[in-house]
Amino acid sequence: MSGGEGQERSLAEPAFPGDDGQIDPALAGVMGGELVDVLSRYGTARVFVPVVAVLTSDPQTALTEGDKGADMAAVLMTGADGRQALLTFTSVAAMQRWNPRARPVPVYGRDAARSARAEGATALLVDLGSPEFCVVETADLEHIADEDVLVRTETGTAWVTPR
Repeated sequence: MSGGEGQERSLAEPAFPGDDGQIDPALAGVMGGELVDVLSRYGTARVFVPVVAVLTSDPQTALTEGDKGADMAAVLMTGADGRQALLTFTSVAAMQRWNPRARPVPVYGRDAARSARAEGATALLVDLGSPEFCVVETADLEHIADEDVLVRTETGTAWVTPR
């Protein structure tokens, strides 16, 4: 299909061409270890947000249209304290262990953090149900969404805003 004279239109290139669904190499060596190591790499790593089918509120539509009567939605969990968290997974395999029917949406960790923030969530649950499970909470979620970088210093760790 041509757009203007001498120009051809094409679909946008996928963000992760050739992605095999394995854990991003940046996270492979740190999951299950110190949270600071996960936090320092999470924003620029590719992770998966699970999307699941949710029936519409109209039962008649669901009956007459089948799957067409369902909406797709990312998964938010609500804690006992009422706070919400967005689920993310480091690999398709980890996500399928949680829910084999969920569809993986590959995104950068920073984009998952931004989505969580936009939905009013205050945390990310990473690899729920696995031994490497960890939680990225409030301030850390904000820093990752803002593309700040966590660095180690002589006195501990600090979030740095790149210029």
